Amino acid sequence: QVQLVQSGGGLVQPGGSLRLSCAATGSLFAINLNGWYRQVPGKQRELVAGFTRGGGTNYSESVRGRFTISRDNAKLTMYLHMNDRKPEDTSVYSCHAARGPLSAYWGQGTQVPVSS
Repeated sequence: QVQLVQSGGGLVQPGGSLRLSCAATGSLFAINLNGWYRQVPGKQRELVAGFTRGGGTNYSESVRGRFTISRDNAKLTMYLHMNDRKPEDTSVYSCHAARGPLSAYWGQGTQVPVSS
């Protein structure tokens, strides 16, 4: 059993910063923490930031230059650093992991409002 436990959410003002964490627990052999997604009502889930097969990173156009994805493989923890947050960044953010080509795992989701 694999669980992804998210933490670090909270209310921030426009222009503020926040870091989300995603820690993998359980059976962790070959687990691959590989991305962050977000979804708001009425819109499709979108990839915010992820790691590519080549070890690089990929960001949605709306967050590129403001958000940074990172991970600590020793701690089996992935992070999303969000800077200069805008009201339109308000969403539920979920981390994602995979094991092999067919197994996928999701965090519980973290609501991150941006409001003054």
